[in-house]
Amino acid sequence: MKKIEAIIRKSKFDDVKEALHQIEVNFFSYWDVTGVGNEKQGHVYRGIAYSTTDIQRRHLSIVVSDDFVQKTIDAILEAAHTGNVGDGKIFVSDIQEGYRIRTKESGHAGIN
Repeated sequence: MKKIEAIIRKSKFDDVKEALHQIEVNFFSYWDVTGVGNEKQGHVYRGIAYSTTDIQRRHLSIVVSDDFVQKTIDAILEAAHTGNVGDGKIFVSDIQEGYRIRTKESGHAGIN
């Protein structure tokens, strides 16, 4: 099993959620986060400078079985991509075990 954490633009969340549902990844957690990105200069809109050092994003936490890892990553990459600075990041880490509390199932059965 793997844990996939994705930090994406809030404006792309609905697209990512739909892409995940299409590949049958139906359970994940998410929350709003603020981070600091690589961009060092602000943006000017109608003569007013806006700071872009503190960036509002959405953080997704998804645990999938090994056979779903690449298609989950591909779905996020496709749905969250704009081609502009600040599209986000994806991190993948190992999960040793997972349990469903209601049924006490573990492993693949415990997360699906």
